[in-house]
Amino acid sequence: MLHLPVPTTIHLFPVLDEHLLTLLRSLEPADWHHPTVAPQWDVQAIALHLLDGNLRTLSMLRDGYFGVAGPASSAYKDVVTYLNELNATWVTAGRRLSPHVITWLLEMSGSYYNTYLASLDQDAPATFAVAWAGEETSSNRFHIARDYTEKWHHQQQIRLAVGQADALLQPALYQPFLLTCLQALPHHYRAVEAPPGTAIQVTIIEPGAVTCYVYRDENGWQLLAAYQGESTTTITLEGEVAWRLFTKSLPPAQAAAHAHVTGNAQLAEPFWRLVTVMG
Repeated sequence: MLHLPVPTTIHLFPVLDEHLLTLLRSLEPADWHHPTVAPQWDVQAIALHLLDGNLRTLSMLRDGYFGVAGPASSAYKDVVTYLNELNATWVTAGRRLSPHVITWLLEMSGSYYNTYLASLDQDAPATFAVAWAGEETSSNRFHIARDYTEKWHHQQQIRLAVGQADALLQPALYQPFLLTCLQALPHHYRAVEAPPGTAIQVTIIEPGAVTCYVYRDENGWQLLAAYQGESTTTITLEGEVAWRLFTKSLPPAQAAAHAHVTGNAQLAEPFWRLVTVMG
């Protein structure tokens, strides 16, 4: 059986950055204050958050400078609390910066950020594991792909707010986002009891157009790229809403209205709780 691999995304970061900079430079002053699907964050706040991601990665991972004490423990709740506090204090201070300065800093730091990520051995252990996939140790390839999903979905939040959502939905940019998020499925199914041979087909239709299978074998749930047998459950979700489900900006009940489920519907329930953000 062919497992679904973590996609290689490093070559897409400069493309994503170019889309972001072009977008930000096109905005009118009032656009920076448009509300987004991220609670209590407008366009400026999300742009500042993207800048923080660049600068914090360079400081911590490239330079080995962490600056402040980490979370109280490695428990998921403590990590989320820690990250939420960091994000809030950064955005508050960043309100002093003009849109022009924020865009300039994103351009300058993005180049260094991309160079640093490209220098990493893709298969070596990452400094931080991908917690939302249930991993205690992750490869740099997965760490980089996780960062890609962060940059992709935050830019998409800005685009949705200003009515320019289509650019990142092209398959070359959207499929790697989806394929990375779907890596969390076995973790979300870990407590689900089912006999070996149970298969759940997940299909995200255009503009995403990806299909995978969550398969139960003797060792637990696995994520497969292909499966030749008959699926116990099939879930088909509209591509335009998938990213919002995975990033907590669309409640599961609303996302389900854009989906079609056949077979054992109970086995579809963990899918609606798939979340690939911390916080």
